[in-house]
Amino acid sequence: MRRGDLLYVGGEWIASTGNRSIAVVNPATEEEVAAVPDGTTEDVDAAVRAARLAFPAWSALPVAERTRFLAALRDGMAARQAELAETITAEMGAPLKVATNVQTGLPLQVLASYLDLAGTIGATETVGNSMVMHEPVGVVAAITPWNYPLHQTIAKLAPALLAGCTVVHKPSEVAPLSTHILAEIAESIGLPAGVYNLVSGTGAVVGEALASHPDVDMVSFTGSTRAGRRVSELASATVKRVALELGGKSANVILDDADITVAVKVGVANCFLNSGQTCTAWTRMLAPASRYDEVVSLAAETAAAYTVGDPTDPATRLGPLATAGQRERVLSYVDRGAAEGARLVCGGREGTGLPERGYYVAPTVFADVAADATIAQEEIFGPVLSIIRCADEEDAVRIANSTQYGLAGAVWSADVDHAVAVARRLRTGQVDINGARFNPSAPFGGYRQSGNGRELGRHGLEEFLLVKSVQLP
Repeated sequence: MRRGDLLYVGGEWIASTGNRSIAVVNPATEEEVAAVPDGTTEDVDAAVRAARLAFPAWSALPVAERTRFLAALRDGMAARQAELAETITAEMGAPLKVATNVQTGLPLQVLASYLDLAGTIGATETVGNSMVMHEPVGVVAAITPWNYPLHQTIAKLAPALLAGCTVVHKPSEVAPLSTHILAEIAESIGLPAGVYNLVSGTGAVVGEALASHPDVDMVSFTGSTRAGRRVSELASATVKRVALELGGKSANVILDDADITVAVKVGVANCFLNSGQTCTAWTRMLAPASRYDEVVSLAAETAAAYTVGDPTDPATRLGPLATAGQRERVLSYVDRGAAEGARLVCGGREGTGLPERGYYVAPTVFADVAADATIAQEEIFGPVLSIIRCADEEDAVRIANSTQYGLAGAVWSADVDHAVAVARRLRTGQVDINGARFNPSAPFGGYRQSGNGRELGRHGLEEFLLVKSVQLP
């Protein structure tokens, strides 16, 4: 059997206790490229047992040794980066350039950032007559999505392992293949048995078994808000720690003194990155009334220039959506937007120039979108941009804060201090000023129904640590 046909549990490649598999379909060709085991609750039990057995020795290992394993994991991923990128392109459709620069490039940066933090592990603090120390939380269930399969895995795995935790990982059944390569790398570097375990399968079986398992100490989940609620419900029975990175409906606030050309072009690119399948995507473009027509015209022109097609073609800017179901979901929102009175200025259901095969949606821009419209309130997860007119700055802040989410956002202004002042008023976990670059060492996470807890950097590391106070005489 190929290793993709197996689970990785306790340092060994083993068959599932079940006899079913899950097809992995290339969304550009609609052809099956592989199949992975449809894991069972018994498989979860075995993986959790392996992680529990490995925990005492791994948590007691000197930090320098755990750091050495993380460095070896980084080097192994770097050596196989081209293979990882090609695999991600095949399993979920990201254009190869995006798969190389973002899907695999970013997790390498994240790993490097955690290597820099290794010296902070084990530090104690004196508070009066107390010594305050940090200890690993224990066995962690990491449940990751299909849109950034490797990055979301590393964002959980790297800090968990560095903290001294052991991990049972359930990747998305849509895009699990890159994580099988990761498990091969973990094996090749001699990561101790049971420290990292991989169980593929569905959320309804493997995911729920992990979230409710009495021997799992923490669940770190990335996915939809609906699924995050279910994880919280199941985890509450054993009062385990839960970290959730969920959906978003981020606002791109363009103030009237902004460089409109740059703000719109960067805003469209952000919205359409990864075919719009990004939780932080700026899907609402909030434009000042004084420059509204200019914004709409430029956004439509920018979107129309995007090349849609084969994700292995270097010229492609927009690949397919990950699944047929996701395409239909996105198109249903396109229909809803038109039905509720928004003005379609680019793309739509009948968008031209799309490949005959594959789960493609044309880059779509709606203007004259009401702030309370469905497409302005719900996460679409596709290449659909809503442009909303704002009477003034107060109106823009009100609209930006008018959804259930609070994951990301942006503010554009010629006055950086003014932009920062507006950013302070946005109820969201991160805000980019004038297109500032993503920082993999800064805390990442949301407000409200975008989740709780933080990933990346020192704050992400602290999620996997417990605090103990020792009172001294």
